[in-house]
Amino acid sequence: MIEALISSKTRIKLLMKFFLNSNTTAYLRSLESEFGDSSNAIRIELNRMEEAGMLNSFLDGNKKMFRANTLHPLFREIHNILRKTIGIDHVIETIIERLGDVEKVFLVGDFAKGLDSQIIDLIFVGDIDRSYLLNLVEKAEEVVKRKIRYLIFNQTEFENSHLNNDPNTHSLLIWSKD
Repeated sequence: MIEALISSKTRIKLLMKFFLNSNTTAYLRSLESEFGDSSNAIRIELNRMEEAGMLNSFLDGNKKMFRANTLHPLFREIHNILRKTIGIDHVIETIIERLGDVEKVFLVGDFAKGLDSQIIDLIFVGDIDRSYLLNLVEKAEEVVKRKIRYLIFNQTEFENSHLNNDPNTHSLLIWSKD
């Protein structure tokens, strides 16, 4: 989801690294091996983020270490966006792609309204192994530190449901087979 806003994959990795946990510190070579990206691409993004005041740097021996600037005016907002992104991305990665014949997945509830919540509400459309879904949901909940609630519809049920036809229902298509 964040890729729609930020085109640089290296920048996204750096934001995730430093802004999800503000205590994280790292230096160029460690980031190079962790990300598998070129040191030049990482250096450019680190310099841009430091010049913008988003990262602070300090020397640890001969290593230039970086850390998120928690006093930056956008720190909290970036942190919240990343928390939301990482939660949903993890759900997609660990649940949806392993379930079999999933047609669509919608995010509904508070997240679909743009509100943070401890519960991620999802609607699955397709022919889904329910027992396997329950197992995957339990694992994903531990990782994202949120509860996941879900409804399962086959294609016909979904087309006939009020969720598909009600303009007052807030839903966001987060995954589609197409």
